[in-house]
Amino acid sequence: MTQTTTHRPSGRAGGAVVPVLAFAGIVVAVMQTLLVPVIKDLPRLLDTSPADATWVLTSTLLSGAVATPIMGRLGDLYGKRRMLVASLAVMVVGALVSASTSDLIPMITGRTLQGVAMGAIPLGIGLMRDMLPRERLGSAMALMSSSIGVGGGLALPAAALVAQNADWHALYLGAAGLGVLAIVLTLAVVPESPVRAEGTFDLPGALGLTAGLLLFLLPVSKGGDWGWSSGTTLGLFGAAAVVLLLWGLMELRVAAPLVDLRTTARREVLLTNLASIMVGVSFFVVSLVLPQLLQLPAGHGLGQSMVVAGLCVAPLGVTMMFTAPLYARLSTRYGPKSTLILGLLIIAAGYAGGLGLMDAVWQTVVTSVVLGAGIGLAYSSLPALIIGAVPASETGAANGLNTLMRSIGTSVSSAVIGMVLANTADTVGGVDIPTPHGFRVSFLIATAAVAVGLLLALFLPGRSEQRPRLRASSEEDANLARAQTALRAPLRAAGAPPVRDTAGAPPVRAEAHRETGT
Repeated sequence: MTQTTTHRPSGRAGGAVVPVLAFAGIVVAVMQTLLVPVIKDLPRLLDTSPADATWVLTSTLLSGAVATPIMGRLGDLYGKRRMLVASLAVMVVGALVSASTSDLIPMITGRTLQGVAMGAIPLGIGLMRDMLPRERLGSAMALMSSSIGVGGGLALPAAALVAQNADWHALYLGAAGLGVLAIVLTLAVVPESPVRAEGTFDLPGALGLTAGLLLFLLPVSKGGDWGWSSGTTLGLFGAAAVVLLLWGLMELRVAAPLVDLRTTARREVLLTNLASIMVGVSFFVVSLVLPQLLQLPAGHGLGQSMVVAGLCVAPLGVTMMFTAPLYARLSTRYGPKSTLILGLLIIAAGYAGGLGLMDAVWQTVVTSVVLGAGIGLAYSSLPALIIGAVPASETGAANGLNTLMRSIGTSVSSAVIGMVLANTADTVGGVDIPTPHGFRVSFLIATAAVAVGLLLALFLPGRSEQRPRLRASSEEDANLARAQTALRAPLRAAGAPPVRDTAGAPPVRAEAHRETGT
């Protein structure tokens, strides 16, 4: 797969591109935490049972997991900006659907459409790689990668304020407005990438991956309601294993697969994706624990209002945002592997310290800041590690798969922590209330996940092990393609064997790959 266009946008890729793409990522992330302030009230608001109300959250998770690698591949084939705008447009439609209803099924439909926007994160990272000069790329990708946490952290206090002072449907109207603004800014500021992958869209591969992910994530999300040892849960896990295995065998036989499993199996890609799952687990634990700890009444929590709880958790996202320039400097000097390891060590320190910092509001703020710094560095390192190991024409799909791994981590985290908090809860007046003991066990689980991620990161290839892979500019690719075409014509006329096409080889360029540091 190679680039097929003949120019590279330089003049149009101005200073506003990065903040606009980061804003789009933040808008997408807002959808993930939009309902946190009203989660406990959803059964009443939708006139349904608690078990059915959870589908409002689960539907967004499932559609986001499915859409992320698919939108990434479509972006590689047909244009990353085009697919970014499309994903945001689907999100806006979904938000408007949810804003107009209080019935369960239409609400789930709207939330499912909103999840499609998760593909905007890898598409934004891919656009940055294709357009930005080397000196700007590190901090830009770091900000885009961290936008998931930034948007989630900043949305909590804003959503809580709206939920307390207005009709809860206003949350969706606000999200739709932000989505429209992101689309307008993207069309006005962000040029389309000239980089394209060759081939066609792998529809059977997309259907197979969709089926496998749904079969896996459904029991992960609903296992607590169904019972982890129930026939339904175990049967779906077994079916997921079979479907994903068959899907993988099929993808290995396809000329232009949805996910290039051979590339994915490379040590740097495989270990980065596995470490991403652990980072996703660690990020979601703090998002689940601290808001509950802050809002629960004295004896179980700190007795704060919904808005105060959101403000105390907001430093998590703010700190992640401000780690982007720090990451760029550290990564330039030491490499993304070292920065990932440093981020994981800070996360571990944050959770270990957080075990003893649950007795006052200011202590939760300290925990949020420390964890925000660590998660920000870790998230920022992931796209650089992926981009350093895949051809430019596979950037969208590869980062889409990496974002999917983070989503799987958050899904597993939600299921495990939910089970822990339920099993350690006190029953007061017929209501189960989480306890400080459950919160501390949750922090220990997060620390264990970080330890696994750290072990995986240690086995990533360092700079001395990385071979500088050379990459072609679009002009050089075009010149090479024209030369090959001109050469083939007389050879074919003379009956000579065809010249081997270099489209399947990684593009080359006179300057070393930007992530190798050479």
